[in-house]
Amino acid sequence: MKLPGLIKPKMWIYLSLLVGTVGAMVALKNCSRQATPAIVTSSGDTLDVAIEYSPLSLYMYDDTLGGFNRDLLLLIEKHSHRPIKLHPIVNLQNSLDLLDEGIYDIVAAQLPSTKEFKNKYLFTDSIYIDRQVLVQKLDSAKVAVKSQLDIAGKSLHVVSGSPVISRIQNLSRELGDTINIINEERYGQEQLFLMVETGEVEYAVVNEKLAKELAKKYTDIDVSTAVSFNQFQAWVLKKDNVALKDSVNSWLENLRKTEEYQDLYNRYF
Repeated sequence: MKLPGLIKPKMWIYLSLLVGTVGAMVALKNCSRQATPAIVTSSGDTLDVAIEYSPLSLYMYDDTLGGFNRDLLLLIEKHSHRPIKLHPIVNLQNSLDLLDEGIYDIVAAQLPSTKEFKNKYLFTDSIYIDRQVLVQKLDSAKVAVKSQLDIAGKSLHVVSGSPVISRIQNLSRELGDTINIINEERYGQEQLFLMVETGEVEYAVVNEKLAKELAKKYTDIDVSTAVSFNQFQAWVLKKDNVALKDSVNSWLENLRKTEEYQDLYNRYF
């Protein structure tokens, strides 16, 4: 018999994701109306930026918006006088498809500038350095996977379209054993972390900075096993948008010399 008040773990994750993303979109719209009217309508010189909804990139707590990528983009808008419209996203592959179609100008997500991705997209200068780690449940203060060697034969859930997939494939070849990669098309990295927490999946691979931030709240989760080496994380643009890449890099270079940027970086890292 099903009790009406109970919600399956996966449905709870989906609902929390939906509420959070919609809340961020509403808050962004309200902030735009109050502070920077130029952001409301994308036209002319306005940059449309797909920004990943996650504790590191973009988050909403009560009525407050935050996130390193979000705050850095606002600093760029302030100093460059180039209006920016933010579009919260969860589905990485969908946002890259829309980038290809010219709907978005930039995708600001936790994307390492790997060789495979550089063949298809342009990357800005490094925003920060990160790596991918395994998310798993602690069992009596122990973990099943203590090193990359133990990943052999396991099934790993990853965000569909993530460059970490090629790293896992390489690791499988290095180990001489199969690693089953399960592409999640509906969920982002934060949701994959929560699916491990609820027992919906056994293992997931997400970026370390995000994983460590979430693990502060969910203390029964282990994120100590690295899946990749440290990689430069950057924003993504279409392959032919060289002029915009040069502009963004110039804005970043100038911003890094300011106290505002240092305060922002120290706040998050």
